[in-house]
Parts: sequence; structure tokens; C-alpha cells
Amino acid sequence: MNKRQLTMLILLLLVIAIRYIPNAGEWYATTLYPTISYVLSLVASVVPFSLEEIIVVGGVLFLAIFPFWKSKGFKTRLVRFAESAAWIYVWFYLGWACNYYRADFYTRMDITPSKFEKAAFVAFLNNYTDSLNYYSSLVTNTDSLPDYEEEIKSIYRTLPSSAGLCTPRSFQHPKTVLINRLYSSVGVLGYMGPFMAESQLNHQLLPLQHPFVYAHELSHLLGISNEAEANYWAYRTCRLSSSPFLRYTAYYNLLPNINRNAYSLLSQDEYNHWHSTINPLTISQLTTQRHHWLSLRSPLLDQLQSRLYNWFLKSNRISSGTKNYDQVVNMIMSVER
Repeated sequence: MNKRQLTMLILLLLVIAIRYIPNAGEWYATTLYPTISYVLSLVASVVPFSLEEIIVVGGVLFLAIFPFWKSKGFKTRLVRFAESAAWIYVWFYLGWACNYYRADFYTRMDITPSKFEKAAFVAFLNNYTDSLNYYSSLVTNTDSLPDYEEEIKSIYRTLPSSAGLCTPRSFQHPKTVLINRLYSSVGVLGYMGPFMAESQLNHQLLPLQHPFVYAHELSHLLGISNEAEANYWAYRTCRLSSSPFLRYTAYYNLLPNINRNAYSLLSQDEYNHWHSTINPLTISQLTTQRHHWLSLRSPLLDQLQSRLYNWFLKSNRISSGTKNYDQVVNMIMSVER
């Protein structure tokens, strides 16, 4: 075993230790990750486009070519492939994905999860709907997108240390993806690049989606892996904005999640009555948004991506998989309680 392979083995053991040793994930998230993400983001900030996609495509090509490059014998090729795959695995997890093993939202915030009781949910639902309707009445122009990046960053900087998020940096800006059509075809609005600490935004986002999706992906960049928690911080930061537009996006973008919770908890008559209280303009905006993404979506690729991501989340301690997004409602209710 040479020095390179020994280094890789040590780093691989570190990843395994972070995954299985209690509190090691939180140690990584608050001690190692802030420095790692700072360095990677600083390097990535040199170029305006996504380095993440180039690295992913390059990594796949490297795995396909390098094991066979000037090598003879099956054993040599297998060793080369295994070592290359191990380096990519280590980079992926130490670069960001070890955040999956940190303490959960409730533990870090020192709050008890609310029991999902119908009466408490109905009270929350009524307050939420009042706010949604109030801000929808204030926002008359949803085609013009205000500047939002610096304000959202400034709000993230005010979070308590117990939240355990990194501090957003001035040089960390959202990148536009290079193969945008592919992301639209599977309904990906944005994603966090674990190899270069870059947040990526789909450039076909509608104006009402932009601030919320940016705040969601920024929370991932700042150390949040849980999708429901990323939704929570996006909701919180947009709601605390001085801009009525951003405040409206906080409530507007949670409506699909809340709608699914309401549909499962309320009777049909109760659900229909609640739905009738939502500003028709908001319903129209969501309908337009839905048609926009459906026109870009590939059903086959979308289904494949959903299954793969569901499996990935479950394999990284998100037991509810892609249903995790909707658990943001319980987080909001627990904090507000």
C-alpha cells in the first residue's frame, strides 16, 4: 500500500467513524465542515458557472477510462477502479454529505416535536392561511423579481448558534446549471453541490419560486441535509424579510406541503371549506406554476430520479425519504408552540 492509498484509507475510516460514532456527525458539521465549505466555495467562486457538473461528468468519465488506461490484467483494473471510486466517495461525504449524520433539528434547537393533533393543526392552518392571503393581497406584481440574495444572507447571519449553521460568505453566489433542461425534465428546482460547496438554481424558476428555492439551497450549503429543515429555514428567512414579496414567497411555497397535510388530516368537507378560503389569485399562480413545470417534465426520467433520490435519502438516515419535505409543517408548529 502506497502513501496515496494509505491516505485514502484513513479518510475513508474517518467517514465511517463520523457516520457511526454518536455526536461525530455534529462535530463534523460544526468543526470540519465550515472550513471545508469555505475553501471549496472560495475556489468555486472564481468561475461564474457550475464546477459541480463538470466534476460529476469528469468523475464518471474518469471511472470509465482510468482503470483501463495503460493497465494490464483484471486485478490491476479492479484495484484502480476501487481506489478511484473510494476517492470520489470520500470527497462526496467529507465535502458535504457527512451532514446527514448530524444531530436532528429538534435536538439542536432543544424543542420537543409537536404531536400532530387535529385541533393544533387547524389553529396553525387558520393563522397560516390568514398570512398567506394578507401578503398575496400586497403583492400586485409577481413578474418582477426583487434583489434578495444579500438580505437572505443577512437574515441567516442572525440565526442562533444552536441552529448549527455555517455563516454565509459574500463570495458564495448561486450558480446556473449547465444542463438545465435535464434538471427541468425531472423537476429539480435547485440543488446543493457537495463536491465544490456550490448552490445551483434552475434558471427556469418562476419569480415566486426564486427567493424560497435560493434560501432552501443556501441552508444546504450552510450545513443542513434534512429537506424538511431546509424548507423550514427557507420559510423562516423569507418570512423575516422586509420585502412583502419575499414574505409572500415564504407562505406561497409552503402551500403544496401544507395542502398535503390538510388533505390527510381534515375531513373532505373541512378540507373543501379551508381550500375555499385561499385567495383565488394564489390558486391561479400555483396552477400556472404547475403547468409550467409539467410542460418541461419527462415522466420517465422524473419517476426514475424520484426513486433514486428516495433511496439515497433513506440510505442516509432520512427514513421518510422524499416524503421528508412535508415534515416542515411539524417543525414550524413545534417552534411556534
